[in-house]
Amino acid sequence: MLHQNTTMFLIICSAMVLFMTPGLAFFYGGLVRASSVVSMMMMSFGSIALIGVLWVIFGYAISFSNAGAGSYFGIDGVFGIDFERLFLGTEIALAKEGDGFGLAFAGFQGTFAIITVALISGAIADRAKFGSWMIFAGIWAVLVYFPVAGWIFNFTAEDGKVVDGGWLVYNIGVMDFAGGTVVEIASGASALALALVLGKRFGFTKGMHAPHNVPLTIIGAAILWFGWLGFNAGSQLAADGVAALAFVNTLAAPVGAMLSWITYEKLAHGKPTSIGAASGAVAGLVAITPSCAYLEPIWALLLGVIVGVVCALAIELKFVLGFDDSLDVVGIHLVGGLVGTLFIGLFGTNVGLFLGFGAEQLGRQAIGAAVVLVFSFTVSYAIGWVIQKTIGFRVTSTDEIAGVDSVLHGENAYSESDPRWTWKG
Repeated sequence: MLHQNTTMFLIICSAMVLFMTPGLAFFYGGLVRASSVVSMMMMSFGSIALIGVLWVIFGYAISFSNAGAGSYFGIDGVFGIDFERLFLGTEIALAKEGDGFGLAFAGFQGTFAIITVALISGAIADRAKFGSWMIFAGIWAVLVYFPVAGWIFNFTAEDGKVVDGGWLVYNIGVMDFAGGTVVEIASGASALALALVLGKRFGFTKGMHAPHNVPLTIIGAAILWFGWLGFNAGSQLAADGVAALAFVNTLAAPVGAMLSWITYEKLAHGKPTSIGAASGAVAGLVAITPSCAYLEPIWALLLGVIVGVVCALAIELKFVLGFDDSLDVVGIHLVGGLVGTLFIGLFGTNVGLFLGFGAEQLGRQAIGAAVVLVFSFTVSYAIGWVIQKTIGFRVTSTDEIAGVDSVLHGENAYSESDPRWTWKG
């Protein structure tokens, strides 16, 4: 009964995490122009479809094979695929004989892969071809996410210590409870690469486009927060005290970040905004992802306060450095993921520098973050560059101005802008 309860806990958390991707579609959809909503949301829903298929066929086999600790990619078999795990075959067989935990775990990790890919799309809003995005998403999942997930998540633990498995976790000793590296840093670095490949939107300037639907963005942020509780607590794979700590910290960091972000807005710009509050909450969620089980709640709250201001400042970098990250994936996910990953080395229980345990863990965190950042950026830039130079990744400036929804999908988000739905009495 205990194992069955654990399986049910994981199934519930998996459903919560899967719900995050539609939530992301709402969050991103509200931030873009009214003529880009359908395109923006389709990139998230396209990720659900494509990455879900790849995960079932071979993604899980790549990420969670039985590789030894010395394997660089964390995978084995011909071309890095453990054929016994293709189509989730091993887990299906075990599920029929046992409690189904392995199959539930496979589904849980699949939802992580889906949301990570979808996160990248925010950097190229208003100007990307849907077909090219889908090609990028599939290749990126195979070359970046699946291997890096193996580095971080594919390990065996005994008495709370990693004894075999993922390269970054075992060989280097990175602490990353729920994916600050493989989810946040990898997606943020890849978003930066794509923003550079596609270039700036037509007429790119500060304040060029206000969010077209603020309530939609707030709804998306709320769904993301709800799903993130399952994302972090579920990473313990059991409903126990560690999961409870992760749950509480997933409350503490976002509330701190929300308050610090809107306080910064008030002091710097005169008015606290609802978009700032939503962005602050997401920044706090990003930062607590790697550290949610390694911090006391008071330090999680401090992390949120710090990252709210840091990310609010970081999103201004695109105007200083001249890259067009449409929806601030770099400023929130890359920067927030870096802060949260390094914070473990400063305040992590039994490892933190400021708690008297030296700088060794901080160094490990820095190495792990740098490896994932450089690897993800380099591979993503190469994939995006090849797509742009062959079939084209970016729409024409004419189509961008006209609005990508009608051009790419033949739809508009709001009926009053679609002549097919105009009432003539």
